[in-house]
Amino acid sequence: MLTTQTLKNRLALPLIGSPMFIISGPELVIAQCKAGIVGSFPALNARPQSQLQEWLHQITEELAAWDRDHPDTPAAPFAVNQIVHKSNARLEEDMATCAKWKVPIVITSLGAREDVNASVQGWGGITLHDIINDRFARKAIEKGATGLIAVAAGAGGHASTLSPFALVQEIRQWFSGPLVLSGAIANGRSVLAAEAMGADFAYAGSVFIATEECRAASAYKQGVVEGRAGDIVYSSLFTGVHGNYLRSSIIAAGMDPDNLPEGDPSKMDFGSGGNTEAKAWKDIWGSGQGIGAVDAVVSVAELVARMKREYAEAKAALCG
Repeated sequence: MLTTQTLKNRLALPLIGSPMFIISGPELVIAQCKAGIVGSFPALNARPQSQLQEWLHQITEELAAWDRDHPDTPAAPFAVNQIVHKSNARLEEDMATCAKWKVPIVITSLGAREDVNASVQGWGGITLHDIINDRFARKAIEKGATGLIAVAAGAGGHASTLSPFALVQEIRQWFSGPLVLSGAIANGRSVLAAEAMGADFAYAGSVFIATEECRAASAYKQGVVEGRAGDIVYSSLFTGVHGNYLRSSIIAAGMDPDNLPEGDPSKMDFGSGGNTEAKAWKDIWGSGQGIGAVDAVVSVAELVARMKREYAEAKAALCG
């Protein structure tokens, strides 16, 4: 089973690419892992369910081939995100497929379940549960999660309003296991800052939207390139859970981003992919506040190389 240190030893940068609904596919995951960071995707992105088997086969085979050809720079492990919510009717079947392929890291969201954690750990994997506050963090560990993803203010998709300083500080008062920090992380300096704060790894998604391997529409990628922190809107309308979205996509859907009604958490439905006519995750574009660091659409390899350089420069500047 992976530990914090053994996982770090397999990474070129202590970074996990976060799973993004609709737009994370095997191409992005494979590129991220080859570049030396954890790549991930939501199981629900593979539709129909049988496609999950195909994706896991593709990822496993391509990374194994990479490792054979590049013994000095082996690929990082990959992760699959499971939505542990009552509306996700596919959970059991998707977990069985992940068990078959012994997925090394499973990221769980919107519900912590002991049986899910036990299953993953039973095949030698680890579970990382994403949380928005200390109360949910404690519940996740009580249910047997291996580690935590602290989703702080500024993160893309479902996000908290808490400062990353406050959230990490509270969790580290009682938890010494694997801790990942999310929230507007878009350059190497921010990855180092996450470590300095007490996290083991950083977690970034929005910065990877504007990559060649991402499945986002070209207009979505351009929106990230052109966007700044002020272009992000925090709303619960689209899924019933508060999250961050690109203002331009809300306007394009015919809504006023400054006057959005509250969503209804009881109507969350991850079986169909969204609650509104706009199909939240397809037409309303999730994005975090860190996109001001993005100025062009590039390859994953270029982006990770840049972040590695920024990380090393920041470390040298601080440590001498």
